[in-house]
Amino acid sequence: MNNQNQRWGMQMWQGIVFSAALLLSAATHAQTVIESVVGSTQGGAEIVRIDLSKELTAAPVGFAIQSPARIALDFPGVTSAMGRSTVDMNQGNLKSVSVVQAGDRTRVVLNLKTPVGYRAEIQGKSLLIVLDSAAQATPVAPINASFAETRTRDSAPLKDLDFRKSADGAGRVVVTLPNNQVGVDIRQQGQTLVVEFMNSTLPEGLRRRLDVADFGTPIKLVTTTQVGDRVRMVIEPTGNWEHSAYQSDEQFVVEVKEIKTDPKKLTQGVGYTGQKLSLNFQNIEVRSLLQVIADFTNFNIVTSDSVSGAVTLRLQDVPWDQALDIILQAKGLGVRKSGNVLWVAPKDEIAAKEKLELESIVSTQSLEPVRTQSFQINYAKATEIAAQLAAGGIVAPGSVSTPNARLLSPRGSVIAIARTNQLFVTDIPSKLEEIQLLITKIDTAMRQVMVEVRIVEASDGFGKSLGVKFGGADLRAQKGGDGGYRLSGDNRVSFGNTYGDAVASSGAAGVVSTSSNFVNLPAVGVLGATPQTVGFSIFNAAANRFLTLEISALEADSKGKLISSPRLVTLDGQKATIKQGEKIPTTKCSVSNGLSICNPDFVDAALKLEVTPQITPDGGISMLLNISKDSRGQTTPDGQLAINVKNIETRVDVENGGTVAIGGIYEMEENTDEAKVPFFGDLPGVGVLFRNKNRTVAKKELLIFVTPKIVSKP
Repeated sequence: MNNQNQRWGMQMWQGIVFSAALLLSAATHAQTVIESVVGSTQGGAEIVRIDLSKELTAAPVGFAIQSPARIALDFPGVTSAMGRSTVDMNQGNLKSVSVVQAGDRTRVVLNLKTPVGYRAEIQGKSLLIVLDSAAQATPVAPINASFAETRTRDSAPLKDLDFRKSADGAGRVVVTLPNNQVGVDIRQQGQTLVVEFMNSTLPEGLRRRLDVADFGTPIKLVTTTQVGDRVRMVIEPTGNWEHSAYQSDEQFVVEVKEIKTDPKKLTQGVGYTGQKLSLNFQNIEVRSLLQVIADFTNFNIVTSDSVSGAVTLRLQDVPWDQALDIILQAKGLGVRKSGNVLWVAPKDEIAAKEKLELESIVSTQSLEPVRTQSFQINYAKATEIAAQLAAGGIVAPGSVSTPNARLLSPRGSVIAIARTNQLFVTDIPSKLEEIQLLITKIDTAMRQVMVEVRIVEASDGFGKSLGVKFGGADLRAQKGGDGGYRLSGDNRVSFGNTYGDAVASSGAAGVVSTSSNFVNLPAVGVLGATPQTVGFSIFNAAANRFLTLEISALEADSKGKLISSPRLVTLDGQKATIKQGEKIPTTKCSVSNGLSICNPDFVDAALKLEVTPQITPDGGISMLLNISKDSRGQTTPDGQLAINVKNIETRVDVENGGTVAIGGIYEMEENTDEAKVPFFGDLPGVGVLFRNKNRTVAKKELLIFVTPKIVSKP
């Protein structure tokens, strides 16, 4: 009985296993499988044949992408048994075919060289994809057109050639054309950029080679030469760069900027720049969707075990990096890139892992052995760099030792030797590498700036003066005759230039002076010149009565110019001073305990230039200026000597080699003086004999010009 039960049980289990095998086989045969993909050419048409395990009931839904040129076909309920995801074709317009399976759906992507149309035909268990002729869609090869066509036949010289640095670090070559009709051709040849200006000539002053490596832009050299009837300019950038060109009226600009690469970014450039793809899935697992993107981008994707869940999405012609970003944001995931490997995990897991790595680095630094490395400083001062490493440590004029500096690890220290200008740093190797990079950036040769100042003092003076002397004398009484003039009877009257002359003219006493005057208003000296005179006398035959007239006049003109031109050379950012003049002795008095104490002192009366230049990123020069020109003045009533002061203090920005007037003072002084005898001086005609008139005009002008220039390397 037991044996019968055992046999019955064994038969039952065999039946169950056999039934399960039948069900599994049926399920397997019910699933349609892509077995192979083959490309061929028939009658000039390119055909892609997709062999399946079962005949399709309808042609799959597909779509085409223009850039990049692709045709995508979706096979729902179909799997792939090809064992590989990409089949290289390299046949005609067809480059390759990608077969990507996601869940119960498979997508076949035809990667083309040129966008073309297609049609799908079902032939038994095969699907034929017939591509249209590529000749119908192939665009005409672009002609290497010039940037600007030549619209003039006359040859003209270029006006100027300059280099500037933009605020974002790009290099700009600025060319001033003779007019806006000049043709320009720009092209890239290897790692250089060639710009040609048609029907143009290059003046001798512009035939040069500009070494602009010190500006810190991608451009290192700009060489301009004359080649036939055109000017050729060769721009030599370095590194990874891109260029753009534009023209505004007569100014043509070529801008070259660095293309910065971020190893952590999925694709380089601004925004999303990956190849476009289309995704249309319903409730697909995130892990399977990431695999689809990995097959499309040829990236290796490592997915954390904690990544799970499903997502439904429909994206049409979206850059793959944007599609990946959308998927990660929807599921709260993050990504980290290392080479061509992407690690996808929840954001919390990534943050926890990075925190552990940082903590591990800190703990490793406390155990890592330290070593000492010496650094020879060439241009900077070792003590200054040590102070920067120490971040607030005391900088002595000699050697400096500052342990536990901010830029160092807790176990690091630095010693600076001023005599040999060397640094000795003791720290872990990773910190030594950072310090080496810092010193490389700090210890560089500083550019020099020559600053020339012109102080122009101009004076213009004009003056004129007109005056008279009018007098008379009666010598009759002095020579034995009757003096004066009879009024009535014995009464007489006498005249004289003064009271004494009137008495002497009467014969009472004294001597009549022949040099005194009724009116004494002569011309005065102007601008240091002496007036010239002429005299007239009216007298009788006996020469005992006189009327005298003296006219004096002067007209003077004065022009002067004084130019002072101090100049000096200093390093970028370093203050420099030059001074020439005299020290004037004076006395300085003070009161102490009720007693006046006077000590000798000296005051400067000198020409002085004090400047701090700074080279700006665009190649200009910003300067902090203090210019003074003091001179000896007049003596004050207390015996001290006054100082005439001319001073300007300002900050100004000037282009390299340019000249700018930073200040000036204009003075004009005009005086008109008149002296006259009341009433008589106002009489018409004869009134000029009773007055004098002086007029002076003085003009002074002070102008200050400054010209900075970056000193080129010898």
